[in-house]
Amino acid sequence: MIEASVVICAYTLDRWDQLGDAVASVRAQSRPAREILVVVDGNEDLRQRAARAFEGVTVVANAKAKGLSGGRMTGAELATAPVIAFLDDDAIADRRWLEELLKPYSDTHVLGAGGYIEPLWSAAPPTWFPPEFNWVVGCTYAGMPVRDGHVRNLIGANMSVRADVLHHAGGFATKLGRREGSAAVRGVAESCEETEFCIRAARLHPGGVWAYCPQAQVRHVVSADRMTWRYFVRRCRMEGIAKAVLTGLTGSRDGLGSERQYVFTLLRAFLRDLVLSFGGQRGAMRRAAAIGAGLGITALAYLRTRLAGMKLRGDAAGLSAPPVAVAK
Repeated sequence: MIEASVVICAYTLDRWDQLGDAVASVRAQSRPAREILVVVDGNEDLRQRAARAFEGVTVVANAKAKGLSGGRMTGAELATAPVIAFLDDDAIADRRWLEELLKPYSDTHVLGAGGYIEPLWSAAPPTWFPPEFNWVVGCTYAGMPVRDGHVRNLIGANMSVRADVLHHAGGFATKLGRREGSAAVRGVAESCEETEFCIRAARLHPGGVWAYCPQAQVRHVVSADRMTWRYFVRRCRMEGIAKAVLTGLTGSRDGLGSERQYVFTLLRAFLRDLVLSFGGQRGAMRRAAAIGAGLGITALAYLRTRLAGMKLRGDAAGLSAPPVAVAK
């Protein structure tokens, strides 16, 4: 029976209660993890407190590049199971999460598997927020492209990967095309590391697939600051920048393959909410406006970044260079 190690990355004491809930949810699994590893990034007070509080859990400091990728790879190098599962520190796993997440691994073509991420709103969700944009808050979104139970890439809050695949591919890239002094791509490391990794790993393993298991469920906390229009705009803009850099790394076929299908989903959702607004449904017109704005902001950020890249000397070649093989 295949086993998994679970890695939870943390960085702030502000999420202490949520981290405790995440660890407790993994401890309560119907199929126990071989081990639980909590990796703390840049916060010695948090590391010491977690080491004292979580008996039987391995708690370590991030020993690699600062950030989530470095934390994940620190945990991955300590993990001993053939599958490594990643859970966010503000996510709570369903009791059967690991059991369901491991089922696809009976197929040797499966490189990794991810599950359904339900938003756990800290307050009533905004009436204008469209479910097609749940990716903004790190959750599974309506219209996510799934084909024959497979996806192009997994979402970091609820994902797993074979340990040998992770290490062979070189782990998650921390810089994702970021170039020193390039304002066009500044900050892109906040997005798309999982996408780039999944594409890179699939290319290294022809015939390999990423499985989507909707029964492997987690609830991901959405804090009040992520429920604002300002945050929505910021994330859409960041996604457009990141997708532009990702396309430079992987090519448009892989880098934008799922996005083309997703655009049609958004257009259908826009028309749906527009029709519902005429019927008097509360919030429908605002959702339609948010869909239009979100698509426009993302597309504009993508185009501006691509155009800026063309103007920078050697950018096309530079973005195609292999990403740094360090551990988001």
